[in-house]
Amino acid sequence: MALLSWLHRWTGGLVGLLLAILGLSGTVLLWEDSWILLTGADDPVVNDPAMLGRSVAAALDAGPELSRITFASEEIGLHQAVYADGSGAYFAQDGALVERWASFWERPELWLFDLHHYLLMGETGKTVTGILGLLLLVFCISGLALWWRTRKTFRFRLWPARFTASAVVRHHRDLGAVASPLLILVAFTGAMMVFPAISGWLLSPLAHEMQDVVLPDDLTDHSAQTDWTLVMTRAQAAFPDAEPRRLMLPAEAGAPIAIRFRQNFEWTPNGRTYVWLDPGGARIVGTSDPATQDMASAVTEKFYPVHAGKVGGLVWRLLLTASGLALVLLGALATWSFWTRQATDISSKRAGRWSSEISARTADSSGSPGS
Repeated sequence: MALLSWLHRWTGGLVGLLLAILGLSGTVLLWEDSWILLTGADDPVVNDPAMLGRSVAAALDAGPELSRITFASEEIGLHQAVYADGSGAYFAQDGALVERWASFWERPELWLFDLHHYLLMGETGKTVTGILGLLLLVFCISGLALWWRTRKTFRFRLWPARFTASAVVRHHRDLGAVASPLLILVAFTGAMMVFPAISGWLLSPLAHEMQDVVLPDDLTDHSAQTDWTLVMTRAQAAFPDAEPRRLMLPAEAGAPIAIRFRQNFEWTPNGRTYVWLDPGGARIVGTSDPATQDMASAVTEKFYPVHAGKVGGLVWRLLLTASGLALVLLGALATWSFWTRQATDISSKRAGRWSSEISARTADSSGSPGS
């Protein structure tokens, strides 16, 4: 148990601040629909193929290198366009341009998302956040094991009684015991999204082999003559009761347009229902229906909405907010108390060495022949 305590303390001291950053950024993102105060952000959603087609055309006119457009939802009543050069724009549902930006730094919801998912370091940062998620799992389990010995002294506090090392440790221990169940769920879902190989291994008993959708690669590219209303109308006809969520333009010549839909049983906000169409003639060339997929895929689909508070309503978002703020306190105070203790120990050792040296010199002086 002493080794477990040492590992828990040292590892927490080294990565606690990074966990606090993830906790704070994630908590702010939970409520982004409340603080994106743009014109039209609160508009009710209208999933009309003709209006969606006009919005796609408007996004293409605003920047020909359009990569994708995410359609308005109940959270944000604006379409969000992303361009190949990293710029983007918000469009009203009638196709009117609302906001344009040249870099994600100009929109707080975008750089906060990048901070939370990538630590502003791209794919390397994504791997780091996944490792942090796995570490948080270990912290929660080991912390509960360490807390169990002192459970009779449990006293829940939102803030340490005093800013002394012992008071901070007691606060950390007791707050962690309360927050751990939720933090375990958040850490697990986050880590599984980053490391799908681990998720696939864990869920392998629920999986069965599925045939990949074969798509053509010799289609006509989209052009100014592409009828986007027809594209959206035919795609919607494939899944009449589904909600259109995102249109993705081909990354390579000859590839089809991909449109994501969300069916009623799907938890993921943007859905995992796909329709692929020929950019030239709006002909459907492939579909993917998650209703026909295995149980492993159904479980995997739940990771993001549970992690990001996209299901469960206000109650779940409030619980995730509480766990996020708890992680901020646990991580920040763990880092502070650890390095404060290290500094104190170093000072004490130096003071001890100086005291020994002074004592030795005094003894030598008192024993010299000239004394």
